[in-house]
Amino acid sequence: MKTLVNIRRDLHRIPELGFQEYKTQAYLLSYLHSLPQENIEIRKWKTGLFVKLNGTSSQKMIGYRADIDGLPIEEETGYSYRSVHEGMMHACGHDLHMTIALGILTHFVHHRVKNDLLFIFQPAEEGPGGAEPMMHSEAMKEWKPDLITALHIAPELPSGTVATKPGLLFANTSELFIDLKGKGGHAAYPHTTNDMVVAACSLVSQLQSIVARNVDPLDSAVITIGKITGGTVQNIIAENSRLEGTIRTLSTESMLKVKERIEAIVKGLEIGYSCQASIDYGAMYHQVYNHEEVTLEFMNFVQEHTDADFALSKEAMTGEDFGYMLADIPGFMFWLGAGSSFGLHHSKLSPDEKCMETAISVMTKYLAFKDDR
Repeated sequence: MKTLVNIRRDLHRIPELGFQEYKTQAYLLSYLHSLPQENIEIRKWKTGLFVKLNGTSSQKMIGYRADIDGLPIEEETGYSYRSVHEGMMHACGHDLHMTIALGILTHFVHHRVKNDLLFIFQPAEEGPGGAEPMMHSEAMKEWKPDLITALHIAPELPSGTVATKPGLLFANTSELFIDLKGKGGHAAYPHTTNDMVVAACSLVSQLQSIVARNVDPLDSAVITIGKITGGTVQNIIAENSRLEGTIRTLSTESMLKVKERIEAIVKGLEIGYSCQASIDYGAMYHQVYNHEEVTLEFMNFVQEHTDADFALSKEAMTGEDFGYMLADIPGFMFWLGAGSSFGLHHSKLSPDEKCMETAISVMTKYLAFKDDR
């Protein structure tokens, strides 16, 4: 059987975008079918998988989720096992996430516990979002866990570190797309046009006032416009422009307030610049909120019963659609130190593969501990 490192490298070669993870699903199924099948049930869900390990005398079910999709990033790691899919990369560590899940699953195939274990290989975490629709699937309705856990690699933390906190861990996030339509024309006759490049520039400035003047200073919010497109050539005034960005808040109330203000500002822009505007919020992710009692239990367990180095996290403005699962099922997510000089979503992300051993050791011990509770 292949080593975990070999599995991770195989998966690293074949990153696929959300709901296109066909090779990834096939690879996972091939591995799963190589294991003893007596106590395994497998169900496909779109390009993801539910894998249930039946316990010896189940009283409850514990879930473990791993995301499986890649990102539209051209890899620049220099790995001998770099991505074979042009313009795509596992730049968020999901190749490690899957491998860790397989390692934990394999352990419990050979070391059965009383309770059922459900491993969820979730597609489309990076977009358009797989967790929320997966929660509404027939498999989840039948196999809904009593507790659910997940991890995410943290390149900035040393390998071998586990970090988390009770309460808010990841922010509420929403994509933001604003399209503006005015009237184009010759650059020499600006008075006969409604210039959407000028309108877009004005809108960017106005959007930045929302966080400064409409969000409680004791709360936190971010509005970032990462891309602006508009116009055709240098001597034609632009009839159309498009702004693409992201909204991130530490409370659901602030997310609602930010969106209300965006919509009000855009309505004002339509009047002021004699244009038409449309807003699309794209993918929206619920905050990752760790349930206090079970998270504190896990934190104490890591410090008292494992060799991992524990660190107390701070909340982050990153987004994770695992929040939809935690909104309905008690549980927690934690950071796994991966010791890379380059961060998440970077074309040179190079996590220390030894971190997988830490995660598998911690989680196999913890799930065995929960089996006696």
